[in-house]
Amino acid sequence: MKILIKNTQIVNEGKIFSGDVLIKNDVISRIDTNISEEADQTIDGSGKYLLPGVIDDQVHFREPGLTHKGDIESESRAAIVGGTTSFIEQPNTVPNAVTQELLADKYEIAAQKSYANYGFMMGGTNDNLEEVLKTNPRNVPGIKLFLGSSTGNMLVDNPETLENIFSNTKMLIAVHCEDEATIRANTQKYMDEYGEDIPVKFHHLIRSEEACYKSSSKAIELAEKTGARLHVFHLSTAKELELFRNDIPLKDKKITAEVCVHHLTFTNEDYETRGSLIKWNPAVKTQHDKDGLWEALLDDRIDVIATDHAPHTWEEKQNVYTKCPSGAPLVQHSLVVMLENYKNGKISLERIVEKMAHNPAILFRIEKRGFIKEGYKADLVLVDLNENWTVEKENILYKCGWSPLEGMNFHSKVTHTFVNGNLVYENGTINEQKFGERLLFEVE
Repeated sequence: MKILIKNTQIVNEGKIFSGDVLIKNDVISRIDTNISEEADQTIDGSGKYLLPGVIDDQVHFREPGLTHKGDIESESRAAIVGGTTSFIEQPNTVPNAVTQELLADKYEIAAQKSYANYGFMMGGTNDNLEEVLKTNPRNVPGIKLFLGSSTGNMLVDNPETLENIFSNTKMLIAVHCEDEATIRANTQKYMDEYGEDIPVKFHHLIRSEEACYKSSSKAIELAEKTGARLHVFHLSTAKELELFRNDIPLKDKKITAEVCVHHLTFTNEDYETRGSLIKWNPAVKTQHDKDGLWEALLDDRIDVIATDHAPHTWEEKQNVYTKCPSGAPLVQHSLVVMLENYKNGKISLERIVEKMAHNPAILFRIEKRGFIKEGYKADLVLVDLNENWTVEKENILYKCGWSPLEGMNFHSKVTHTFVNGNLVYENGTINEQKFGERLLFEVE
């Protein structure tokens, strides 16, 4: 099977250039200025930009065990429509993916159901070091540790256990950093005043800057002590950014950082209008924090942009504060949010591609993906930067049926998505065949 994409603007490795791309079977066969080779299908990319498919390094697709919220089929389908062609999913499903058998079960489900390429994190707990050390770094992207509680009750709070994991695994360790004792004390303070129904506008003061900094600084100290490869998920505060460096290339960094779309988009002022729909852990914080995150993203202290896609049902999100789960769905909209920031002059197209495709591939050592290069897998996205539309219930594909972005207008749209050389989405039409493959990771 050959597909030829003609006359497009290719965005790759810090450059934008006019050209054609020939796909043969599942790989990019040729990139040139005027390819005349016969193809089974020719797509005119005039006026559009061709990007590598987004690699989202942190999603929660809720399968197994929480499939009333979302599942691998529904959420990966939403992902490809939004230009995300590969995802790394987290272990706090039910049961938690904390044994090799449970991890293998998730891979089997994805092999049958995923529209996008997939990798699954192995979960660490206070008592599963032996299982963690069995993880094959060729097949699994890393070890996930929750240093603050979140959906799934996987809190790792035993200092000895943490040091053992950091000291004994050569795999990347990805962490959710919030200090549990600080959060509990803050929660109790507000419960004493308001009871169970704490106004959500206090969320960022409960899951506070102090809680984040205390936890992330400890994790980084431990990584520096043990030499572990550490990736800190979803930074939310300006203060934490002093912990990261930008004076060496990403491939040489042992300590790396991620920011999520929502922390670049919302502030605590938005709790007034969007309420619990923007209740995340870590919390959306202040304008000062948002500004700091943007600065660190652009000066390379922050390496990747992700979503922490975490759907809950509409009904669950209407509960009082103490019973309302944190998290929201974003994987269908992450690329268009960032393209809107490009349109507003905050970030270049080249940097969006770097932070959403190139850098996740480098950081996780994903084999032959994340770039528009000959011989690489043909995971590609065509975008039209001049199409206006609004996020509405009717165009939301998440199983939960809602989005924190509802009512927001965008001025760019994904028109075509390719996964492993297959055209899986075109102008509103989804190819219902599933072409997602297991991600493979290069081992030193």
